[in-house]
Amino acid sequence: MEQEIVIRHAGLRDYQPVFQAMMQFTSDRDQNTRDEIWCVEHPPVYTLGMAGKEEHILNSGDVPVIKTDRGGQVTYHGPGQLIVYLLIDLSRRHLTVKGYVASIEQALIDMCSTLDITAVRRKGAPGVYIDNRKIASLGIRVKKGCSYHGLALNVDMDLTPFENINPCGYPGLQVTQLSDQGCRFDIYQAFSHLLPHLLYQLGYEKHDVVEKFDEIFSTQTIQAA
Repeated sequence: MEQEIVIRHAGLRDYQPVFQAMMQFTSDRDQNTRDEIWCVEHPPVYTLGMAGKEEHILNSGDVPVIKTDRGGQVTYHGPGQLIVYLLIDLSRRHLTVKGYVASIEQALIDMCSTLDITAVRRKGAPGVYIDNRKIASLGIRVKKGCSYHGLALNVDMDLTPFENINPCGYPGLQVTQLSDQGCRFDIYQAFSHLLPHLLYQLGYEKHDVVEKFDEIFSTQTIQAA
């Protein structure tokens, strides 16, 4: 039976309900459940991974801090940042965790390349970097061979809150965004540029993205290659 992947455009939504929805989806899914990709934007929030150390939160101020079950340390989410949650059956796609992370990073690097931006990996520090500044963070969790959580790509946002943490547990780590690289995208333009690369890396055929997102969690399906 040919598999499909579902793309959901969630818009601006609080972190906690989306986190709960990801866990519920992964808990309820079976071998016939279609993989999904969720495009989301969050109000300001700091999230702390399972092994996260609160000492990396220097001053949270009025921004809430939520403990979550992804890997990694602390990061910031806010308006103008593209969040892509990937709910993928890794076993079905024949992906190891290491290979899966590499695939997400490569999709981001390839997207940047199409925009004439040189982005790279850093050994031992998952994510994607431009001139030693982090433009995208990764954090995943795998249960029953299925992933959830995903990536955060800085598009056009206030980067100041990153100064109040050690991003991803690295003191002094600088961050950047697409707008600083001359790309004035909104969230959905950024997603439409990234999605084909994610689909290619995950083994799905490329597809255009619907550009109107009036309905929360409006869906489209994409046939597997």
